[in-house]
Amino acid sequence: MKNRQVSILDVLYEEPGPKTKRKIFLFTVFSAFFITCFILLVLRQFYITGQLGARYWRFFAKWTTWSFLFNGLIGTVRVALTSAVITFVLGFLFMFGRVRGYKPVSMFATALIEFTRGVPTLLFIYFFFFGMPLLGIKMSAFWKITIPVAVSASGAVAEVLRGGVNAVHKGQREAALSLGLTENRTFFKIIFPQAFKFVIPSLISELVIVLKDTTFAYVVSFNDLMQNSSVLISNYDALLSVYLVAAIIYILINYFLNKLSVAIALKNR
Repeated sequence: MKNRQVSILDVLYEEPGPKTKRKIFLFTVFSAFFITCFILLVLRQFYITGQLGARYWRFFAKWTTWSFLFNGLIGTVRVALTSAVITFVLGFLFMFGRVRGYKPVSMFATALIEFTRGVPTLLFIYFFFFGMPLLGIKMSAFWKITIPVAVSASGAVAEVLRGGVNAVHKGQREAALSLGLTENRTFFKIIFPQAFKFVIPSLISELVIVLKDTTFAYVVSFNDLMQNSSVLISNYDALLSVYLVAAIIYILINYFLNKLSVAIALKNR
């Protein structure tokens, strides 16, 4: 029998015993039962109020409806991916300034991290939407939502990266310095590649948060999934059905990202 490599998950979590497995099974059954009852009650209420009527769902049989939603989804993905790239760059700079900079630089980077983590995303969006024009800076709706979402998430990403850097054993840094490598070469050649590998699942989780924050695009009138959903609601007077479909789309995307995060975490065990 091959010796399986012991991972941090094996150290933190023990294999559940027979009693624990029975408790987990019973809890799962009861949870499924109550969730099913809740869904049935909600559907019953929808039926009573007429929300399940054909006129609220018939337009989903049209290709133009799905094409319109898909165009909005493309806008959402564009904003999310662009924001993710900017977030990573800013997060890396903040993290590097905090762990590798001189004390004034480290203090300034720490202040930026705490500021971006503490201010709500919507306030950043309002600043770019209302404040930038007052400063004479004109931006398209795409950048008015992309940049503030990225800035808002950058502090959290910086802390995720810093946690990965701190997780690398200090002996590797000392060994690299003893071989004649400079501090910066040690960081970029030895420390950060390992740290990045550690935090990939957490970074994907942050992408889920970025994706959710893109729903604020209605503030700047950018054509994303939520904005196009609002147009459909106005045209067909079908608030419940449209928002339900939009919610399912977001859930499927986030589910895929979460599964990707788990797969990468298991691969790195």
